Amino acid sequence: MSELKGANFIERPINKSEVFIPEEFTEEQLMIKEMVIDFCEKEIQEPITKRGRELYATNEEDLKEIVKLLEKSAELGLCGVAIDEKLGGMNLDFNTGLIFSEAIAAGFSFATTIGAQTSIGSLPIVYYGTDAQKEKYLPGVASGAIKAAYALTEPSAGSDANSGKSKATLSPDGKNYILNGQKMWITNGGFADIFIVFAKIDDDKNLSAFIVEKAFGGVTLGAEEKKLGIKGSSTVQVFFNDCNVPVENLLSERGKGFKIALNILNSGRIKLAAGTTGGSKFAITKSIKYALEREQFGKAIANFGAIKHKLAEMATKTFTTDSAVYRTGRNIDLKTEEFIKAGISSSEAKLKALREFAIECAILKVKGSDNSDYCVDEALQIHGGMGYSVETGIEMGYRDARITRIYEGTNEINRLLSVAELGKRAVISKELNLKKAGKKIPGQLIKKMLPFGKENDFEIIENMKSIFLLLLDATGRKYKAELEHEQEIVLNLSNLLAETFVAESAFLRVQKLKDKQDFDKEKLAVMKAMVKINIYNALAIVRNSSKEIIDTYATGFEKRKMFYLIKLLTKKYDINPTILRRKIADYVIKNKEYCF
Repeated sequence: MSELKGANFIERPINKSEVFIPEEFTEEQLMIKEMVIDFCEKEIQEPITKRGRELYATNEEDLKEIVKLLEKSAELGLCGVAIDEKLGGMNLDFNTGLIFSEAIAAGFSFATTIGAQTSIGSLPIVYYGTDAQKEKYLPGVASGAIKAAYALTEPSAGSDANSGKSKATLSPDGKNYILNGQKMWITNGGFADIFIVFAKIDDDKNLSAFIVEKAFGGVTLGAEEKKLGIKGSSTVQVFFNDCNVPVENLLSERGKGFKIALNILNSGRIKLAAGTTGGSKFAITKSIKYALEREQFGKAIANFGAIKHKLAEMATKTFTTDSAVYRTGRNIDLKTEEFIKAGISSSEAKLKALREFAIECAILKVKGSDNSDYCVDEALQIHGGMGYSVETGIEMGYRDARITRIYEGTNEINRLLSVAELGKRAVISKELNLKKAGKKIPGQLIKKMLPFGKENDFEIIENMKSIFLLLLDATGRKYKAELEHEQEIVLNLSNLLAETFVAESAFLRVQKLKDKQDFDKEKLAVMKAMVKINIYNALAIVRNSSKEIIDTYATGFEKRKMFYLIKLLTKKYDINPTILRRKIADYVIKNKEYCF
C-alpha cells in the first residue's frame, strides 16, 4: 500500500524526503509566477494608483473594465490554467496551479474574478463534463470569450448546500429541464455567459448540476451587491424562471451535484490558502517598506521592538502556512500520478487525489485565511493613520481579506470538517490506524518523566500529535457518535490538528534545506528561528485548546489524569522568543521584503 495518504501525518512520523518544499520549484514554475505578478502590477496596481481608487463592479463602466481585464489575462493563457492544452488551456499540474493562485493575489479583488473563471466556474466541466461539453465550453473559457460563474448558494442554503430549493423538471417532450430557483452571492454573475447551477430534479434527495447558458433565456440578474470588500468583483443574485436547459447540459449524473460541489470545494479551499498566502506576503513587504520610510523620535519605526515583533510574527505565520500549502499541493500531484498509473482516467484521478487530501485542504483554508486577516490587520497598524486612509491601499487589503474566512466554506465549517473527516477515515473506512499510532504514547510519556534529556523540535511535534490522539480517543469514548454535536470540543481538536500539521511542514522544510550545501546559511538560520517561534506559539494554542477540551468533558480522576498527561507532553519550550523574533525581523528589514 502506498505511504502517500491524506492526513497520515497524524499517525506516523514523516521523513523530510517525503515532502516537497517551495525551494524545489523549477525555473519554469517561477517564471509563471513572475509573469502573473507582472500582469497584476501593470494592469491592476499601476492603474489603481493613477485612478486613485479601486474598481467598483457596481459602476457600469468599471464593470466593463473588469471584463476587459479578464480578457487580457486570457491572452496570456491565465484563464486556462487547468484546461487541457488541446482545448486551448495550459493544463498546469496542481502545484503550479497553486503558484498561480498565490501570484494572482497581487491583483487584489481581480483575484476573485479570475479565480471563479479558472476554478469553481469551469472545473466542474473539466472534471465531470462529457467530451462534447468540454469541447463546447472550455476553449471559450480559456480564451476569455466565455465568462463562467458558479451558482450554488441560496438564501436559505449556505453551509447546508444540499438543502437548496431550486428545482428542475423534465419537459413533456423530454428534451429540456425546466429550471426554477434563486441563487445568491454569485461571483462573476453580472457578466457571466455560463453558470454551473445546482438544483434538485423533481423530488430528488440530492442536487444535480447543470451547465446553464445565459442565452437560454429565463435568466435574470439582481443588482450588483454593495460589499465590505472585493468591490472590484461582480456579485449578484441570479434568478431562473422557467429556464429551458437542454438535457445534454446535465453535468455528470442525476443526483451527483452535491458530490461535485464538495469535490470542487476541496480544490477551491487549498487554492484560497495559496492566494491568501500571496496576499500575506504582499502585506508584509508593504509593511517593511513603510516601516523603513516612516520616522518617529528621530529614527525609522523599523528599528522599534514593537514593530519588529509584528513583522516577525507576520513572516513566521506566512512561512509556515506556505510550507504546508506546497507540501500538500505536490502530494495531490503525486497521488494523481499514482491513480493514473493504476488505470484511472486523468479527470477521475485528479478528483480522487483532491478527495484524498480533503483534510489538509480544509486545514489550509483556515490557516491561510486566518493568517491573511492577521497580516493585513498588522499591516494597517504599522501604517497607523496612513493605513486607515484610502491613499495607501492598505484599508482595501484589510476589507478584501475579510471574505476569505467566509467563502469556500466558513472557517468554522472547515474546522469541524477536518476532524469529522479524520474520524470517518479512522473508524468507518479504516484508512487511518489511529489506535496503532496511539501505541507510541506510553513511551513518550515515560521519557517525559525522566529527569534528564532535552527534547528536540521533532519530538515536540510528535508530542503534539499524541495530545491530539489522546483527546480524540478520550472524547470519542465518552460521546461516541454524538461527538460531532459537541462542536466546541471539535473546534478545539481542529486547532490541535492544524497546529501540528503546519508546524511539521515548516520543520521538515528546514530539515530538508539543511542538506543543501549551497543554501544561504544566514537565511537558513532565520528559517530555523521561524520554526522555533511557530512551535512556541503552537504550544500555547495546544495548551489552551487541550485545557478547554478537558474542562468540558472530564471530571474527577479522569480530569486530573488528563491534565497531568498534557502537562508532561507540553513542558516548557526553552527559547528566547524576543531574540528570535528580532533576528527574523532584522533579516526581512535588511532585504526590504518578504524573502522566503
